Parts: sequence; structure tokens; C-alpha cells
Amino acid sequence: MLNRITVAGNILADIVKTVDAYPEKGMLSTISAMTHSVGGCVPNTAIDLKTIDPAFDIRVLGRVGNDDYGNYVLGEMEKRGIDISGVRRSSLPTSFSDVISVKKTGERTFFHYRGANAEFCEEDVDVDRLDCDVFHIGYIMLLDALDAPDKEYGTKLARLLKRVRDRGIRTSIDCVSESSGIFREKVVPALRYCSYAILNEIESGCVSGIPARDGNGNLIDENIMQTMKYFLQCGVSEKVIVHAPEAGYLMDSSGYSVKIPSLRLPAGFIKGSVGAGDAFCAGCLYGICADMTDTDTLRFASASAASSLSKRDSVSGMGNKVEILALDSCFGRLPS
Repeated sequence: MLNRITVAGNILADIVKTVDAYPEKGMLSTISAMTHSVGGCVPNTAIDLKTIDPAFDIRVLGRVGNDDYGNYVLGEMEKRGIDISGVRRSSLPTSFSDVISVKKTGERTFFHYRGANAEFCEEDVDVDRLDCDVFHIGYIMLLDALDAPDKEYGTKLARLLKRVRDRGIRTSIDCVSESSGIFREKVVPALRYCSYAILNEIESGCVSGIPARDGNGNLIDENIMQTMKYFLQCGVSEKVIVHAPEAGYLMDSSGYSVKIPSLRLPAGFIKGSVGAGDAFCAGCLYGICADMTDTDTLRFASASAASSLSKRDSVSGMGNKVEILALDSCFGRLPS
């Protein structure tokens, strides 16, 4: 079993502010409640992995500001036994998202401050001293310095992943949903140096240019399979994984593929979806490192995402590996 994972990239705080109604332009609305939670690839994925199996050695890399938000997010990771020694303090404030949630409808609006994440760069990763089996980084499109162009490798992130792979360390990426033309420009260069690419159906379709859904919003299985083939052609060396609310898909380097429908969750089970993507990703990484079959990896990942959905914030819904396996056997799955 591989059990040493370094998670690098976005670190931020989510500040969720509940209002009775979203105000019209120029008007005022009262905030009735305010809560804080961790956010971003690094805290979400790292905490989820450590919760799934506390025996895993989880280390994190990134940047935070010298401020209360930075202290809060680092404290949440450290108290769970995650090694935060690789996180650097930035001259910019810690990245954060103001999440405005309408009490009656649950509708959310996000205002994101890129902050310290924008400064996280190749020099922040001491590749020669990396001590891990898997190096996972996200999110592409929200890491300004690493998303920057590189004449030789396409992007600075691709250069970094090449150096990590040359050390014999498996590499993994995650992205954020973004539909602009530059999405492909930022993601494709990194694929050449990835062992694993784990994206949702929106992100993967933006990279390949192949729509994941038809005009009625239904998933097109064949298109997702074509997208995964495209990722392998771009250089992903081991597995491409695509997740959607309805199902998870996996294709390995041999062309073998599998689809697992999502769990059929009862009414009222879902409390929030803010951390579900990272939870699915953590479940995949755990399944891969624990030498699960591809089918069992997707089943475990979808159950991990379902566990996350049981709470409003990004991490407190995650269970340990025994609880996740129990959840997997508790509910049936959607039609395939």
C-alpha cells in the first residue's frame, strides 16, 4: 500500500454568510448568520484523506497570508495530524471566498479573493526533498504563478510536474470548472506529466472540446469515454477519472474503462455540495493507494462524495474508511 501523499495548491477560507434575501443593486440585506470553514484543494482533500485513514502520512504545500484566516486554516489541518511545515506565509492575505447563502432557497453566490494562492510557485516546492508516493495538486486555473506560460513545457505547472515525475513520484491533478478558451491551454500541458487526472464532467469536456451532456442535460457516456481517451493521448500515464453527480467513470492506460452510477441518496440526506468534488478525489486517491480495483475505487470515491454531502461545509461530513464502506452498502445506486 502507498500511504504518503502530498497535497499542494489552493488553500483558502470559506466565509458563509446567510441572508434572508439577496439584495437588489444598491440595497441592503441583513446577515443573520456567519460561519467559517476551510476551502480549496489542499485543506479539503488533505483533511478528507486523513479522516478516511488516519494512518496515512499527509503533507501539504501552499501559501497563506500572515493573518487570522491563514492561522485558522493551518490550525484546522494541523489538529488533524497533517504536516503543514511546507506551507509558506505570503505578503498577500490568505485567499478566501465570501459565500452569500439565501436562507429560504439555499441559493449561493460566491465572491472569491485569489490572494496568497496567486503567489504559490515552483520555488515553493522543494522537489529534491519531496518524500511521498503521490503528489496531488489543484486547482489549475486558480494558481496564477503556476498557470503562467513556460516556453519549454507550456506552463510552469507542467514543468513542476515533470520534475516531480522524474523523482519517481506519481502525480495527480484537479481543476476548477471554467469554460473560457484558455482552459485547454492551461490543462493540456500538465497532462503529459500526470499519472492521474481527476476532473468533473464540465472540466474534462472543456479540455477535450467534447460535450459531456446533450441538449436535455443528460450525460453522454460515449462522449465521456472519448474525452478520457483524449486525456490518455495527451499523456496521462495511468488513469483518467471523470465524475458527475450521476456517475463516475475511469479509463486506464490500456483503454479499459468502467462506469459506476452514484448512490441513490434518500430525500433530505444532502445538506451541501461544496466539498463533494474534493471528497470524490480523496476517495479516488485512497482507492488507488490502497490497491483497490478500478471498480472498487469508483465505488469508494462515490461513497466518499456522498458522505461529504451529508454536511453543509466541505469536510465535516467525511467518514472513515469503515463508515464509507458501510454507506456504500447502505443505499442502492442510480440506473446505469
